[in-house]
Amino acid sequence: MTNKATVLVTGASGFIGMHCILQLLDQGYQVRGTVRSAAKGEHLRQTLQPHSPHTQNLTFAEADLLQDAGWAEAMAGCDFVLHVASPLPLAEPKDENDLIRPAVEGTLRVLRTANEAGVRRVVQTSSVAAVLHGHDRNRVFDESDWTNLDNPVAAYPKSKTLAEKAAWEYVIQPEVNLELATINPSYVLGPVLDAQKTSASAEVILTILRRQYPGTPRLNFAVVDVRDVAAAHIAAMTTPEAAGKRFICSSENIWMQEMAQALQSQFGPQGYKINTRGLPDFLLHIVALFDKKVALVVDNLGQVNRLSNKQIKEVLRWQPRPAKEAVIAMAQSFIDLNAV
Repeated sequence: MTNKATVLVTGASGFIGMHCILQLLDQGYQVRGTVRSAAKGEHLRQTLQPHSPHTQNLTFAEADLLQDAGWAEAMAGCDFVLHVASPLPLAEPKDENDLIRPAVEGTLRVLRTANEAGVRRVVQTSSVAAVLHGHDRNRVFDESDWTNLDNPVAAYPKSKTLAEKAAWEYVIQPEVNLELATINPSYVLGPVLDAQKTSASAEVILTILRRQYPGTPRLNFAVVDVRDVAAAHIAAMTTPEAAGKRFICSSENIWMQEMAQALQSQFGPQGYKINTRGLPDFLLHIVALFDKKVALVVDNLGQVNRLSNKQIKEVLRWQPRPAKEAVIAMAQSFIDLNAV
């Protein structure tokens, strides 16, 4: 099965990018992925080969979000673009512009080149980080909400908000003939294909599996499976009514302690010792003084981000997996890749 359409996937070697490529290949598309070097492209092909019989329909183009070089060639002949590439930190950067510049400039560079190349539609990977920060969280958030940058906001949500706003402002210009949809995923879990290329969200599962702390903090996550995020991108690319819309892409909420309990019941019988006891908040506040990763999450203790997935279900007919399935799939993939 081959499809005439060619799709460019930016950030091809990232966690979401790889799953987008696999599903596109599966559906018969010609796929071109952007990578920073030919060697990375070769490594990516080898990573994807065990998961797809169609990697002959995958090519690579070298391009960097902060450079013009290579983008026109990457876009040539493409019908659609999935703009997935964006930096995601494991700790707060010293300078917020290290994240903001590639996110905003990269997005505008991709959109400009796509417009010049006659691409029909771009689907941009945004984030719920562009929806719910800088607000009182005691309500349900939907696509009409934007992170409030008038309040102090960390570098990552700021970068995602500014990049998505820049995209929407760009496509409404009269000389631009380009459709845009954005996918705003929550905390992305699910099967990892390359232990070297995990996402920042993988840290939570690895922390539990490696018993890095004597228990689980009172953290709640709105979770979505990476396979469902990829499916949402492709649905937003092909569904006519998706143009001009944002889509909160989230399945359900789960506490970190519930993640640990799910992993214990699945992997405990195989000899994996999972710590399921809860940790008191004050302990995390102390650890945060020394551990940058903990410092990133300490303000979220006890908070629940409630997100509406009504629009994505109605417009894209999207049906996500349960959160526990995403948790177990990610853990299983780390075990299969000998990462724990």
